[in-house]
Amino acid sequence: MHRTAPGGAGSAGTTSDGKLMSIGTVLNALRDEFPEVTISKIRFLEAEGLVEPRRTPSGYRKFSADDVARLAAVLRMQRDHYLPLKVIREHLDALARGEQVSLPAPAAPAGELFEGLGESAGDLPTAARIGRAELLAAAEVEESELADWEAYGLIVPDADGGYDIEAVTVARLVAELGRFGLEPRHLRAVKAAAEREANLVEQVVAPLRRHRNPQTRQHAEATARELATLSVRLHAALVQSALRVRPT
Repeated sequence: MHRTAPGGAGSAGTTSDGKLMSIGTVLNALRDEFPEVTISKIRFLEAEGLVEPRRTPSGYRKFSADDVARLAAVLRMQRDHYLPLKVIREHLDALARGEQVSLPAPAAPAGELFEGLGESAGDLPTAARIGRAELLAAAEVEESELADWEAYGLIVPDADGGYDIEAVTVARLVAELGRFGLEPRHLRAVKAAAEREANLVEQVVAPLRRHRNPQTRQHAEATARELATLSVRLHAALVQSALRVRPT
């Protein structure tokens, strides 16, 4: 059944004559608000059941204004609220049924996540960098634990002793795995696999990053993020598949 757009999502992408749109036209309509959106992203959202464009007899996708509004709503919930696709789908389906949906507050900028850690406003970390004390506080781990993880290469500080903001997520996950008896030495294989996957992504986007056109370089970053997401999903699916087929 073809989905209708939720109320209030807007009518971005409408054509002057109301005809259905190609995926390229939809991409151009969305890029004003979502400059990093790609055709692959739109196809991915379709594969996840977030939008159901019509198909021509030859198989080409054709999007209505409602489809474009629904896509915009999905992208907005991802960008502003960091909602997973399953939750976004539930919200949109509820809106389509005429129900009211309460969204969480928009995600705070990364710097605001560290307010209250004892740092002055001028010393707050940027969106991409944090210090050692901030990492320990945000991840709620001890210095000895962090030192152990660093010894095994699970978390690596930069030359200036700072960390990428993603180190907080890594630290929390490593700590959670530790609850099940998995020690840092057990996780070196996971780290090695992640580095191999990152190298594959880099091979794809490296030519785009070297391009003279700034828009092409921007597209490289969006492509890298999308490939990383797909790589993580594949990794998770392969692990689950291996666990199902492993003999007992």
